[in-house]
Amino acid sequence: MKRNQTLFHWIFTLPVAALMLVSAIGLLAPWDQNIEGMIHLGYPLYFMMILGTAKALGTAALLYKHFRTLTEWAYAGFTFTFLSASYSHYSSGDGVAKTMMPFVILALLAGSYYFWKKDLSSTR
Repeated sequence: MKRNQTLFHWIFTLPVAALMLVSAIGLLAPWDQNIEGMIHLGYPLYFMMILGTAKALGTAALLYKHFRTLTEWAYAGFTFTFLSASYSHYSSGDGVAKTMMPFVILALLAGSYYFWKKDLSSTR
């Protein structure tokens, strides 16, 4: 049973981690499409460095789960990030696809969190 929980945890976690890592690199690089996106959403360009750093550190915390409090904070931070991204796209007049995509990633994150917590409770 524990092996299945661990497997499902990684099935949900790895796509989120990959997306956040690519996003962090794009924000820290910075790629032209991300600059245009930030301008479109109305955010200042210096926010790219802050958000990129937070996403990189959050990804590390999701993948290296040995510090439970940091991992909890990473899950919370990504939850706020996805909710804020959805509202930002909605407020900027973007279509349904851009507005709903953060919720798809949030669903993956919720699955990751669920199986992470089950994994923790079974190891105690």
